[in-house]
Amino acid sequence: MRSMRIVLLLLAVVVVGCSPPDPLLRLQKGLDRYPEYAIILNDMRIDGNFSKDYYHQYKIVVGEKKSGSDDLEVSERILDAERVSQKHYARYQDKLGMVLVSKDQEGVDGVPQPAQYRYVGNNRYGEWRTNSNGTSFWAFYGQYAMLSHIMGSGQRPIYRDEWNSYQGSRRRGQTYFGPNNDFGTRGSVTRTTNPGFFQRQQARQAASRNSFQSRVRSRASSSRSSSSRGGK
Repeated sequence: MRSMRIVLLLLAVVVVGCSPPDPLLRLQKGLDRYPEYAIILNDMRIDGNFSKDYYHQYKIVVGEKKSGSDDLEVSERILDAERVSQKHYARYQDKLGMVLVSKDQEGVDGVPQPAQYRYVGNNRYGEWRTNSNGTSFWAFYGQYAMLSHIMGSGQRPIYRDEWNSYQGSRRRGQTYFGPNNDFGTRGSVTRTTNPGFFQRQQARQAASRNSFQSRVRSRASSSRSSSSRGGK
């Protein structure tokens, strides 16, 4: 028993030693030269059953100063999926589609937030307008209209009262999931913008149920065979 405990301990050390490093720290270092950036959890998945591998895919949105101008040129890039540790995966398991880390004039912010709200309220990118019902909503300037698509905010307008609630959550260091939990892994907006994740999730759950039912049937069959042999 003592030797077995030693072997298990050594295996645990090896597993910990082989855990992938935090990709967000690496990405932050690479993006530090940009005045603004956002790292979005674009997709995630789990491979394997008994031995599982965890993967994240990130979307990077950067704002880079144009030559001879204070305006920022915004661009996006979707990275290849990469393996992450189980701990890292679990930490952001409910944050699909959200900005995990961002940087602007105020510095780096590590509180996850809806990607749709990332550039709202910044007069560089747009302004508050009022609709015919007297409700205040955010409108991007023409040259930054693509941000609405990049950040997934083309579903519906972002209203001032929702943005105020979001700001309150940020001041408390809390993640804002929307007025009706619209954002994040379980959000209705995410189901629309990333249907592939939910299709894989349903397929994985169905495969797990089928595997369980197959094991139950196999055990029941073995039990009946044993009873039959015993009766003889």
